[in-house]
Amino acid sequence: MSTRKYLYIPRRQVIRGLLATAAFGATSKLWTGCASTPSDTQAGAGGEASPVSDKPLVMGFIYVGAKDDYGWNQAQAMGAAEVAKLSGVKIVEQASVPETKEVQEVMRNMIEQDGATILFPTSFGYFDPHILQVAKDYPEVQFFHAGTLWKEGLPDNIGSYFALVDEGQFIAGRVAAMTSKTGKLGFVAAKPINPVLRNINPFILGARSVKPDIKMQVIFTGDWSLPVKEAEATNSLADQGIDVVAMHVDSPKVVIETAEKRGIYSSGFHAAQNDLAPKGYLTGTAYKWGTIFKNYVEMIQGGKTLMNGGIPHQVIGSLKEGYIELAPFGPAVSEEAKKDAEDVKAKIIDGSMMVYKGVVKDNTGNVEIPAGTAYKITDPKLTQIDWLAEGVIGKTS
Repeated sequence: MSTRKYLYIPRRQVIRGLLATAAFGATSKLWTGCASTPSDTQAGAGGEASPVSDKPLVMGFIYVGAKDDYGWNQAQAMGAAEVAKLSGVKIVEQASVPETKEVQEVMRNMIEQDGATILFPTSFGYFDPHILQVAKDYPEVQFFHAGTLWKEGLPDNIGSYFALVDEGQFIAGRVAAMTSKTGKLGFVAAKPINPVLRNINPFILGARSVKPDIKMQVIFTGDWSLPVKEAEATNSLADQGIDVVAMHVDSPKVVIETAEKRGIYSSGFHAAQNDLAPKGYLTGTAYKWGTIFKNYVEMIQGGKTLMNGGIPHQVIGSLKEGYIELAPFGPAVSEEAKKDAEDVKAKIIDGSMMVYKGVVKDNTGNVEIPAGTAYKITDPKLTQIDWLAEGVIGKTS
């Protein structure tokens, strides 16, 4: 959510974006758009779109980093792998593509050489100017970007999708608090921007809903992928007696492996990282991009497109929509904590529990969410969060 080399999220993606379009309503409703007669299908007698032909649907996926980074790129690639199993679908992929004009060449090659008609350039920096430029040159190709950067006035063949992690982090924070023996949590983060703060704050809000006096030290490394600084930050937290560390960086691998070496617990992000820390890994918020990708395939195979209005230009969701999940629990998580996590998840999904419900104070004592006020995670108000919640030790500047 910043101008970075990887996306996030969280990525620069999300600074401009997460965030200017947060008033978008439940995603489950977005999937119900009615398609008009598509330009690339035959219309039925009633004017409705008929399913596309038997020709395979070729979908291209482009990643800014390695597909096995245990982070953002791996999560996207796992979603692509799910799509590859679907009937009538063929995928092409290319990893480690920088956020430069090189990605434009990759997109053009996928379209012209591989016959791709659907592209998923998954990193934030791919959007402007690269996706915007190529989309204009290929108006019949659909481009889906991981973020919330789409806005009215852009080419009709561009759409955005995203999963909000606030709810998952709230639950992961409860698990951390129930597991911690020292009452001291730690967090390694890239930058103090809104998408990252919306990862940190729910974690401590969840933790303090279990243990009101628990504290969490945050260390910002300054960028999305700085392995040396991430290791140094994790070691520093361990030296301070912290026994659970969470993170918001492009690849959690270094933080989790360092925590395991230091004998402390870890809570992951992006994807499941259980095998990196067989003793200390607790759980984490994992994206389920495959859910979104498969919904797209179903609509496209049914004759719907971005251009004919059948596919919404902005798709956003969280636990209820199945766009995120908790990673498998590690061996250190008690049965009590597991049950609590499942119970809280059910309450969040049915609306009886909310992450952002007053009173919520920042870490200087100011009331940010007053008593009697609660915000759904899609509320635009949350895109203005620039503070650290009570219990967090650290500064945003």
